Order: sequence, then structure tokens, then C-alpha cells
Amino acid sequence: MEAAAAAEGNLLRQYPLLLPQNRAKTVYEGFISAQGRDFHLKILLPKDLKLKNARLLCSWQLRSILSGYHQIVKQRMQHSPDLLNFMMELKMILEAALKNRQEKNVLLPSPHFYSSLVEDMETLGWHKLVYVDTCFTTIKLKSEDASGRGHLLTVKLKAKYPEEPPDCSVDFPVPFSVSWTSQSSLVSIHSQFLAGLESLKAFWDVMDEIDEKTWVLEPEKPTRSATARRIVIGNNASINIEVDPRHPTMLPECCFLGADHVVKPLGIKLSKNMHLWDPENSLLQNLKDVLEIDFPPRTILEKYDFTMDCGICYAYQLDGALPDHMCNHPQCGQPFHQICLYEWLRGLPTSRQSFNILFGECPYCSKPITLKMSGRKP
Repeated sequence: MEAAAAAEGNLLRQYPLLLPQNRAKTVYEGFISAQGRDFHLKILLPKDLKLKNARLLCSWQLRSILSGYHQIVKQRMQHSPDLLNFMMELKMILEAALKNRQEKNVLLPSPHFYSSLVEDMETLGWHKLVYVDTCFTTIKLKSEDASGRGHLLTVKLKAKYPEEPPDCSVDFPVPFSVSWTSQSSLVSIHSQFLAGLESLKAFWDVMDEIDEKTWVLEPEKPTRSATARRIVIGNNASINIEVDPRHPTMLPECCFLGADHVVKPLGIKLSKNMHLWDPENSLLQNLKDVLEIDFPPRTILEKYDFTMDCGICYAYQLDGALPDHMCNHPQCGQPFHQICLYEWLRGLPTSRQSFNILFGECPYCSKPITLKMSGRKP
């Protein structure tokens, strides 16, 4: 009796609009609430009060909303242990049905939307259309820059197009901001896209020359928005450059990676010859002149001639990281992943740490090796 009374109390607290209509409590009538609306219903229970053989009577509004959910409602009624659990599950089903109903009733664009779109595509040329979704809200257009490179413009139109500006995405190394008025159209967006391509032509020419004439370690598959390249200089030595898209032939940010005895002389040459940098020359030619080197050519050597696996885990890539910490001993130069070397040195009883620098022995040549850690552990 106490358990039944407690269950009755819980039902009343959670569903105060659903009340028993007789002493036997075999008939309940009232309302179920969802998304701020109340829906009338009536539940008829057998004498044993088991839901397995109960009946649910709905108002026409509730019946209409649950259309298509009858089977799952019936299933939950047969498997619910009591009326409270069934009401909770019924409310979840009702809220899901209301949400799906709202999504289906989203206002479709006006006929003017479609006529404007077709008119714009007639002007642009249908050959530029790469993709359009079934709702005509996502459109992808292709174009070539002056060097023949292909580019994509993705436009997401809104229901009030052209009064409302669309969202545009491109693979540019700089932000692409569209100037828009109520008189604008796909044609004006495409024109701005072409102007953006023209302004970035010199940048992409610089990056393509690097990709075609040198061995690039990172990124392996650069996108058009990528401004960094890690270029092979020699065995276990590379230079990472960050190119300014607006001034691609100017001196980029440079960072040398490799053993000290290899990269320190390069840093000295960069400082000494910086005055030789000529913006009229290509970036690659300037790097050769300033560093007094020739980058290993792609036409003769293979990438594996320069990429050495980590001397601890024997892998080249580890969670996207390359083995860029080298033993500085001239007769060794073995590369390691920073995390691998950190764990190795930390496990040696002879290693010691001073602030953020670990001192220990190289796993290969047993000569002294140091690892400078960043603010957090690798």
C-alpha cells in the first residue's frame, strides 16, 4: 500500500494535470504538456492496473502529432512497469514528434528566390556550377586563377535571398569578406571571389614553386590556405617557413630544425646575408642565395633519402608529429620525437633536470643530449 501511495504521489507531482476519475483508479484523464502546449488524453487501465492491456485515447490534435508513432507508443505501453514511466516515455515521444513537425514546417523560400538563383546562374554560366543540394541552399562554384589553378567557392543561401546575405567559404589564406547589399547576387559574389583569386596569385605561385622544386615534409598535402612549409635542407635538417600571403616574396619567418652543428651555421648565414634579399626574385631563389645552399631536388632524390624514423619508437609520424629533435653529436645526428626522448630521458637514473631542460645520454651514441621542454610536458 505504501509503495502504491508513493507511486501515486510521484505521478501527481510530475503530471498534475492527469487525475484519476474513479476510486479504482482505472481511468485517468487530463493533459500532457510538451514544448509549452497541453494535449488532452485519457488512459483506461484494466482492473489489475497493468499497462499491458491499457488503452490510450487521444484528442485529435495529439493523435495527429503522434501519427506515425503509434507502434512505438503501443510498444512502450506494453513494456512500461507503471503509469509514471509510461507518461515519461510518452512525453519524450511527443517532444520528438513536435520537433520533427517543426523541422518539416520550415518556411520554404519564395518563388523569387528560385527565379533569382536561376537568373544568376544563367549570367555566370552553368559550367561553373559544381554542386547544388536538393533545397537549392548550398551551391559550389568553380573558377580558375590566372595560373590555371582550380578553386571552389561554397555559398550557403538563406530563405530571404537576395535580401539577406549568404554565407561564403573559400580555401584562402586570408579572410574572405563579401560586400553585400539587397541588390547583390551570386554574380557579385563571384566577381569578388575572382578579385580575391587575383590578389593571391603571387602567393600561390610562390608556394607552388616550393612544392614542385623542393621536398616538403609538412604539410604532406597542403591546402590553398596553408602558409607554412617545412622544407628539407639535408639529412636530418630542415627549415620551416611562414609566408605572408599579402607579401609573398618578402623574407618569411624562418625556423631551422636539426642538429646544432648543422643548423647554427645556417642561422649565421641568414643573419649575415639578409641584406641580399631581393623581393623582385622568387622566395625560393632568395632562400638559396641568402643561405648559400641548394635545396635537394625532387627530380633526383626520393623523400625517404631525407626522412629518418625516430630512434626510439622507429616510426616517422607519431600523432602527427615528426622526429625533429636531433642528437647534436656530429657523428650521430639521430632524430627523435620530442615525446619519445622525454619519456626515455625521464626513465634513465642518470638523467637530471634543470628548470625546463632535461640532460641525459643519447639512446644511440651515448653522448650527452639535452631536451628543452615547452611550458607543458610534451
